Formats: sequence, structure tokens, C-alpha cells
Amino acid sequence: MVLNCTNSLVTLATQNFELLVNFYQQFLEQTPLDRIPNIYAEFQVTGLRLGIFKPKVSNQAEFMNSTQSSMSLCLEVKDLEAAIAHLTKIGCPPPGQIVTASHGREIYAYDPDGNRIILHSSSK
Repeated sequence: MVLNCTNSLVTLATQNFELLVNFYQQFLEQTPLDRIPNIYAEFQVTGLRLGIFKPKVSNQAEFMNSTQSSMSLCLEVKDLEAAIAHLTKIGCPPPGQIVTASHGREIYAYDPDGNRIILHSSSK
């Protein structure tokens, strides 16, 4: 049997639901497509659905040590400097410098919960 995916969704668990939803509203410059107050919000990014949810009390322990995760939200942008300026404007400036990788230039940033965001621009 072949895995026949028809869509994809990445979710972020948070106890700081409103803070994280507000960050991604500002960062992505859009309101959530779907929203259940204080439980779930979903954004549409080209080629990706990003969901933010508050775990049920019975599941909270599973998500307590999620900082320093090996997972990153990688977003390709047309203008890396403009994206950095935008993050800085909304209060989450990237802590490091732009680096050159095999696929182009990139920089790490972090949302208010410490989830890693990698912004990159293609070397094409």
C-alpha cells in the first residue's frame, strides 16, 4: 500500500495559546482560517497548514518538555532582510546572523514559545 497524502498540517502545542496565536497573526500577517477560542487556531501558509492548539489537561505532560525540539518551521521567503525586519518589528528579532547554506542564505528565529523558525532565501 502506498501512502497517498492529500494534505499536510504541522501543529504547535502551547500553554500560551493567545500569545502564540497573536504572534503568528502578526508574523504571517493573516487571521486564522479556523479558530476555536483558547483551544485551536489554524493558518494557511503556501503549501502548509499551521495549527496551534492548547493540549487538554489530561495530555499536558506530554508537551511539557517541547523546548529545544529538533523540529523547525522552515519558510522560504523572497526577501530575507525584509522578513528579518518584520520579525524585529513584532518583537522577535533573530538572535544570530544570516548564514550561507547549500540551499541559499538563512537565519534562525524563535517564536514566543521558543519554537525554531528558519527563514531562508533560495540561492537561485
